[in-house]
Amino acid sequence: MKAIVYERYGPPEVLRLQDVAKPVPKDDEILIRVHAATAAAGDWRMRKADPFLARLFNGLWRPKRVRILGFELAGIVEATGSRVTRFKPGDAVYAACGNGFGAYAEYKCLPETGAVALMPVNTTFEEAAAVPVGACTALYFLRKGQIQPGKRVLVYGASGSVGTYAVQLAKHFGAEVTGVCSTSNVELVQSLGADQVIDYTKEQLSEDGPAYDIIFDTVGKSPLEICAKRLTQSGIYLSAFHVSLSAMMRGLRIRSRTGKKVIGGSMKENAEDLSYLKNLIEEGALRAVIDRRYPLEQAAEAHRYVEQGHKKGNVVLTVRS
Repeated sequence: MKAIVYERYGPPEVLRLQDVAKPVPKDDEILIRVHAATAAAGDWRMRKADPFLARLFNGLWRPKRVRILGFELAGIVEATGSRVTRFKPGDAVYAACGNGFGAYAEYKCLPETGAVALMPVNTTFEEAAAVPVGACTALYFLRKGQIQPGKRVLVYGASGSVGTYAVQLAKHFGAEVTGVCSTSNVELVQSLGADQVIDYTKEQLSEDGPAYDIIFDTVGKSPLEICAKRLTQSGIYLSAFHVSLSAMMRGLRIRSRTGKKVIGGSMKENAEDLSYLKNLIEEGALRAVIDRRYPLEQAAEAHRYVEQGHKKGNVVLTVRS
């Protein structure tokens, strides 16, 4: 089968289309014929070993554990292991691959108990592939932030992969949502349901204004001092990038200076959340935002674009037309 493989850390050019062995499902696995995947921040960071600690996971001098990137995918179940009961050949599914990556390929095996669910019936493969990581991350953190009707929520980085889902989910839960983005993305964030939008290129988030019950930083760039002052007494600061050292320090600074609750850390996608999101998508309460589409063989170009840090929503790799 064809797959995008990288043998060394470095720039997008290290990604090469190669022939590799087609995987065979174990007794508890399903074999997915991949139709679409995404080029996400986690992929290019693993490709560059940025942060350096990624090398402790994937090999100090060159990639060993993961040679095929890709966090999320959508496709068709082609075969199942002897103990699989949740899925059957022909099922359209979407999934998060977890730390095993591997979506940049024509086929991928995943355990049936993993983060795999039937795909929403009203989406394309490209749209479905863009849901698992960003939407599950937004859902996880908003729940941790005790989201509920009437809460005031600020989403920093509202036009990104996590941010576009955070705006929609917060509105679904009945919150009053303010999104922060650049000028070119204001209309997009408004179309997702934001009650107010702050264009950070024209208007900086100031110390004056309404207090927020939740400030959700999806990109690791929110102004800490101002955010600390704009939280309510019981407000919660959420950081989707708290796993990095710099993000951890940011959170600790807010907590030490204000005593406000800070929630970060890692999360793990699961089938239950994917099924929940499937229902929301089918009800019309949630949609994927896709900025650009690239064929699989242009994965390097997709990475080059995503690494610039200006994408709207998601960038998709089409594995099969």
